[in-house]
Amino acid sequence: METNPYLELFLDESNEHLQAVNDNLLKLEEEPTNLDIVNEIFRSAHTLKGMAATMEYSDIATLTHHMENVLDDIRNQELNVTTDVIDISFDAVELLEEMVKSIAEGGAGERDISSLVARLDQIGSSENIETMKTVDKPDVHLELDEYQLTVIKQGNEQGYNSYQITIELIEDCMLKAARVFMIFEVLEGLGEIIQTDPSVEELEAENFEQSFSLIVLSKESAKKIDTDVNRISEINQVIISSFDVTDSVKEKPESKSSQEIHQAGDESESNQSKSVPSKTIRVNMERIDGLMNLFEEIVISRGRLEQLSSELENHELTETVEEISRASSEMQNLILSMRMVPVEQVFNRFPRMVRGLAKDLDKKVKLEIIGAETELDRTVIDEIGDPLVHLIRNSVDHGIESPEERLNSGKPGEGMLILRAYHSGNHVFIEVEDDGAGINRDKVLHKAIENGLVDSEQSEHMSDHEIHQLILSSGFSTADHISDVSGRGVGLDVVRSKIESLGGKILIHSAEGEGSKFIIELPLTLSILSTLMVNVADEIYGVPLSSIVETAILTKEQIMHARGRYVMDFRGKVVPLVFLKEVFQVPCDLSDVQENYFSIVIVQKGDKLTGLVVNSFIGQHEVVLKSLGNYLQDVYAISGATILGNGHVALIIDPNELIK
Repeated sequence: METNPYLELFLDESNEHLQAVNDNLLKLEEEPTNLDIVNEIFRSAHTLKGMAATMEYSDIATLTHHMENVLDDIRNQELNVTTDVIDISFDAVELLEEMVKSIAEGGAGERDISSLVARLDQIGSSENIETMKTVDKPDVHLELDEYQLTVIKQGNEQGYNSYQITIELIEDCMLKAARVFMIFEVLEGLGEIIQTDPSVEELEAENFEQSFSLIVLSKESAKKIDTDVNRISEINQVIISSFDVTDSVKEKPESKSSQEIHQAGDESESNQSKSVPSKTIRVNMERIDGLMNLFEEIVISRGRLEQLSSELENHELTETVEEISRASSEMQNLILSMRMVPVEQVFNRFPRMVRGLAKDLDKKVKLEIIGAETELDRTVIDEIGDPLVHLIRNSVDHGIESPEERLNSGKPGEGMLILRAYHSGNHVFIEVEDDGAGINRDKVLHKAIENGLVDSEQSEHMSDHEIHQLILSSGFSTADHISDVSGRGVGLDVVRSKIESLGGKILIHSAEGEGSKFIIELPLTLSILSTLMVNVADEIYGVPLSSIVETAILTKEQIMHARGRYVMDFRGKVVPLVFLKEVFQVPCDLSDVQENYFSIVIVQKGDKLTGLVVNSFIGQHEVVLKSLGNYLQDVYAISGATILGNGHVALIIDPNELIK
């Protein structure tokens, strides 16, 4: 079977099902008697098993099959949900994730699953699967003619087993006839199909509900047949019972009439007509990226059109350009929304990780997730996972104390870890906050001086915030011993590098004995920005609108001095001023500068305000943000560049760098 065309779909759906199993296992640990949760886990595992078998990834199919056996025992109330059951289930999910990841990276998805399978078999009762599957004989009666009865009798005399098999497909099964064909192919490889109900013709025409029955002659065991059939995807249930010829003869007159079959078919059609069609489709990210690149060219051309219409002063042209601008703005919002995905996709992996870390470290930790619905650009989502793993591992390992230490210091024995996401302007903030021991200021300073990061004189004038940021330095660690999990500071330089490569920042707030908060600031989108274009001498700069609070015109007399700096009064607040021509060292003719009036752009970051002094305002424009490339990536206070309608290049300011 050619599986490559379906590989991407397999990977997407496998990850979804594994995440569903992971989430529901966490719920099951809280509600061990809730069989609805067990059924949800079983359905996800069963679908994953079928997909893997179809794609010929045998290790995944085998492992999920043994997971099903344990879940089946729980569903049948033959096994209680214990910590051991949850632990081994999480181990299985972790191994399955590794195999799916291997396939995504071009591997075969093979792992040594023997020890885990043995543990699953030991904790469950998979050796009794044959007994379980043959207890209840399905209430289906197949009509056999004299020849078929003779074939079965002769087969039994020659050592063949006769089975009645009832197979139920999932409710939303697509292409039922194709599933039937695959089932027939498997069964014919194991023996001989004697009869079906409905008939083969009706099965091929999909003139049946979700289930159908067969009589099969085979030398294989019921367990072997059950295992092989269940490898096919979109099967909900397989019931196998031994078939007795004498029972068939007695029950023949009571078989289902064709009228009843047609009535069942009518009901099935009625149910299908009531089903709601899916309103979502899967689109490859490369296609969306290609669409975005094309739209960026449209935005540049739109800017050129707007400039031409203003120069020509043609009324009809101006109206047409305005209509194009409105339509393209709506198109832009749609394309950007297609690229936005909730951070929930990243956050979902952490409850299981925190549970495992707390257990390994003999700690009690409660994870609270806030704002998981917050959306972020897909390219950022793909990169933010590893930095968050570092921060969370640090918080659990060296931030949150042991239960004994917490009780001795008057805290609850269970530590609190909060993972929070929210929007602010054109940025997304992700916070990792714990109520642990916090950062030891003196210990950090001592280590920083020892490593040569600061000297004793500098350390005397450093604020707590500046000292906390030192733990982000390369190779910095205050850990007394090397931990298998992490050390506070170990790897945080890697976290900072990754965040900065995404155009973001990381800040640290900590109070010794009360806890720490790591704040990650990330750009909401990496491509198209709404900006206020300004003149600074003879050059044009763009300031992101999301950072702008207000614009103002000040007279020379309204500019004041405080602590050796220029400031302004903004509604009772003292706001520092930054002259952009000095920051960017813009050459200018002093005779052209109006010294009596100053144009001010007031920008905000958190609760901090700064006034950017420019020569004049040009107006609002939506621009395509382009990278400056590797050689110019560290230019101070510049986040990128854009091409204007007249073909000139304008630099885009990063106000966060300029806010004092």
